[in-house]
Amino acid sequence: MIVVVCLNPALDITHRVPAVNWAGVNRPSAVYARPGGKGLNVARTLHALGADLLLTGLAGGITGAGIEAALGELGVPTALTPIAAETRRTFTIVDGGGAVAAFHEAGPEVSAPEFTEFRGQYEKAMDGAAAVVLSGSLPRGLAARTYATLIETAAAAGVPTVLDTHGEALLRGAAAGPAIVKPNLEELENLAGRRLSVPDGADRAAVAAAAGRLLSIGAQAVVTSLGPEGLFAATGDGYWRARAATVAGNATGAGDATVAALVHGLVLGRPWDERLRHAAALGAASVAAPVAGEFSHADYASALSAVAVNRDEVG
Repeated sequence: MIVVVCLNPALDITHRVPAVNWAGVNRPSAVYARPGGKGLNVARTLHALGADLLLTGLAGGITGAGIEAALGELGVPTALTPIAAETRRTFTIVDGGGAVAAFHEAGPEVSAPEFTEFRGQYEKAMDGAAAVVLSGSLPRGLAARTYATLIETAAAAGVPTVLDTHGEALLRGAAAGPAIVKPNLEELENLAGRRLSVPDGADRAAVAAAAGRLLSIGAQAVVTSLGPEGLFAATGDGYWRARAATVAGNATGAGDATVAALVHGLVLGRPWDERLRHAAALGAASVAAPVAGEFSHADYASALSAVAVNRDEVG
């Protein structure tokens, strides 16, 4: 069983418009409302892959109740700890040219007793867990070391972890020894304190050096999303690059699909080249889907056949 932790879920609302009028009224041609937040997207993707999973986390208020109900309708196994404050919402606007604008609310305040209740449920979930995914931002009230604590709990139970977050939470979490951390290029640049790109794309040597910092403090592998340039992985088996064919669509949630494929490959025991092949393909298939957390199996199969995976000699 894969345990997916989403401490700051959201109701994702996506509006599609021909063009955005920032000074007037916009009438969407399509509106989608789905359970969202990075961890929920990972869980929905794993569920579509047929993986055995349990989604855990925190939810509160009318929005939280709506998310739980929607997850139940989707058949995603869920055990969310109730909190008093209202779960957040995110809004994404996609125009006819494929441009995307996102608005993410900060999220609720979580009390110490509420998190203690969650930790008790999380510790019980370690029995029978094959891996844990810790994904997304931390809500207010939780310390930057929260993910590190949960990684240590999983490690004590012999369960590997995959971490996808940003900032201080990523840095402290990496120091706790997760099997994989999955920053995107911007998140890695923020940690490095400098740009890691050149005019024609990512500077892979600079990316490798920044990933090396996360490896040096405890992460076992670092997989970085480079946008259209695909994935760059720094692992115990060397450096790798994986790139799928370019797909038009909404890239929101592509990183979450990548995380789902990485943890699925970890549990299945796939070698790094195959793990990255599936991660790049699933990320591409999610771009073609109308909303985050979904993909077409036909698109996934098509993308998988076209992914190029190679060793990289940088560093």
